[in-house]
Amino acid sequence: MDNQGDKSGKTPNLDNYVVKDPEAFARNVAHMIEQAGKAASAWVEPREKGLKRDTLADPVTDVVKTLSKVSEYWLSEPARALEAQTKLFSSYMVIWSNSIRRMSGEEVEDIVTPDKGDKRFTDEDWGKNAFFDFLKQAYLVTARWAGDLVENAEGLDDHTRHKAAFYVKQITTAASPSNFLLTNPELYKETVASNGENLVRGMKMLAEDIVAGGGDLRLRQSDLTKFALGENVATTPGKVIARSEVAEIIQYEPATKEVFKRPLLICPPWINKFYILDLNPEKSFIKWAVEHGHTVFVISWVNPDQRHAMKDWTAYINEGLRFGLDTVEKATGEKAVNAIGYCVGGTLLSAALALFAKEGEERIKSATLFTTQVDFTHAGDLKVFVDEDQIRALENAMSAEGYLDGTRMATAFNMLRSGDLIWPYVINNYMRGRDPVPFDLLYWNADATRMSAANHSYYLRNCYLDNNLVRGMMKLAGENLSLGDVKIPIYNLAAKEDHIAPALSVFTGCRYFGGDVTYVMAGSGHIAGVVNPPAKNKYQYWTGDKPVGAFDEWLAKAAEHPGSWWNHWEKWIEAQDGARVPARIPGENNMEILAEAPGNYVRVRV
Repeated sequence: MDNQGDKSGKTPNLDNYVVKDPEAFARNVAHMIEQAGKAASAWVEPREKGLKRDTLADPVTDVVKTLSKVSEYWLSEPARALEAQTKLFSSYMVIWSNSIRRMSGEEVEDIVTPDKGDKRFTDEDWGKNAFFDFLKQAYLVTARWAGDLVENAEGLDDHTRHKAAFYVKQITTAASPSNFLLTNPELYKETVASNGENLVRGMKMLAEDIVAGGGDLRLRQSDLTKFALGENVATTPGKVIARSEVAEIIQYEPATKEVFKRPLLICPPWINKFYILDLNPEKSFIKWAVEHGHTVFVISWVNPDQRHAMKDWTAYINEGLRFGLDTVEKATGEKAVNAIGYCVGGTLLSAALALFAKEGEERIKSATLFTTQVDFTHAGDLKVFVDEDQIRALENAMSAEGYLDGTRMATAFNMLRSGDLIWPYVINNYMRGRDPVPFDLLYWNADATRMSAANHSYYLRNCYLDNNLVRGMMKLAGENLSLGDVKIPIYNLAAKEDHIAPALSVFTGCRYFGGDVTYVMAGSGHIAGVVNPPAKNKYQYWTGDKPVGAFDEWLAKAAEHPGSWWNHWEKWIEAQDGARVPARIPGENNMEILAEAPGNYVRVRV
C-alpha cells in the first residue's frame, strides 16, 4: 500500500521535527494559552450563570454500564482474560521486533494495515519513521482487538452487543494517534514549520465555536458565511401559500407549460430541514421535479420551541400532512395527489396513510418513500441510543425546555460517522488552524433543528423501542393503525450503504403494506443515494422482483442499472396517472402569498 511508506529502513528527514525559531515558538505557545483561556471562559460562563445545564452523566453512565457487561465476560474466568491479554501483548511484541529489524535495514511487512479508505495515515512518515509507524500499528492492533472482545463476548443480547460495538468504535476512533499533535507526524511537522501559529489560530477558532454554541462546542464543518438561504441554497422559485403552527406549505413555480394533473406533495423529515432536496440548482430534486412537469408542494416544518412541546404525531399529521393536502386542493382543485416522504417524514406519511385508510381519506393516490423505515427490527445505528433507560433520561431532559436541542441530535448523527464528520474537522480546525472549505451539504448538516418533546418521545417509543407500526399497535387519533389497510401503490427507495435506514430494514418493511410495493435500491448512502441527479451519472440502482422472501435472494436476482434512479421513478409516477393539465401558478384560486420560498420557518436556526 502506498500509505505504508518506505519499509527499507531509510531514515526520514528529522529536520522537519526541529523547531527553527524557539523564541517565535514560545511566543505562539503563550498566545495559544491565552486563546485556550478564552475557550475555557466561553465554556464556563453560561454554566456559572445557570444558562447551560450539562447532561453528560446519563450517556456516560450508559457507556460504563454497557462496557462493564463485556468486561464481566472476559474477567469472570482468569484463563479467558489471560488468553485475551496474551493475544494483544504478543502482537505488541511482534510490532516491536519488526521495528528493531526495520531500523537495522531489514525490509519487514506490517502485521496490520489500515482499512481501505482510511485516510488518517496517509503521511509518508507513518511508514518511514519508526516511532510513528510503531504508534500506528500498535493503535490498529489495539482497536481491532477491542472490537474482537465485543464480538466474541458470549451472553450479550443483540442490543447490548450493538451498543458495545458502537461505544468501542467511538472510543478507539477518538484515541487514534492521528488525533493528537505529538503523535501525528503531519501535525507535528506543520506546527514546527509555522512555529506554532497553527495552534494559535486553532485555539481562537475553538473559542469562537464554543461561543457560537452558547457554551457547547458547535463544530464547524463548512464555511457557513459562504451560504445564504434563497440566494445560493434553496433557490428554486416558489411561494409559501399556507402556514400552520407546525408547517409552512410551499408551492413551486412551474417550469413547463403543462404539468401532471396530480400534484406532488413532499413530506420531508423534521429532524433536519427540507432543503436537502433543494441544495443548489445542479443537485435539487425539487427543481428537477418541477422541470419534469410536477406541481410541487413541500412541507417546511417549524423549528419548534417551548410553544410546541405537546405537538405529537397526531398534530404533525393534522397540521402538516392533512393541512398540506387541504392546501393542495385549494390551490389546484385536485383531490388526487402523489406524495413523497423522506426518512422519518416517510414513517410519518406511512402512519398517516394507515390512519387515512380508516377515516376514508383517499386524496393520496400513490406514495414514494425515500430511505424510510416502518419496521425497526433491523434499524440502523441510531438504535444504539434507544432503550428504556436512555429514552427516560432523554424525556427528563426534554421536560425542562419542551424540546430536544438541535445540537444534541446533530451530534448523535455525526457520531454515527465520527471518523468522517467529527475528528477530521477537529484536526483541521483546532490543530491546523484552517477554516473548513465551503460545502453546501455540510452547511445543511450544520443547520440543526429541535424536536418537540411529545413528537420525539412518541417516535422513539413507538418506532425504535416497541416497533408498534408493523405490530398493529401504533395508536393515533384513537385508532390502532395497520399498514395492511394501505392499498395504494408504493415506491420504496432504499440506499445500499445507508447506516440510518439500512436497505435490509427498508426491504423488510415492504411486506406490511396492503398494496403493490416497488422496491428499488440506490447506490451510496442516506443522502447521496437519494440526492443523485441523473446529469451527474453517479452510482447505480437495482430493481428486481416483488420485495418478498429474503433480502439477499432478492438482491442476487436484481438488475443493476448505472446512474440515478430518478428517471426510473418518473416512469413509475407516469404509469400511475400520466394525465396533464395547464401549469398552475402559486397564488391562483385566491391563495394568499405569505412569503417567498424557502419561507420563514426554515430560516430559524438553533
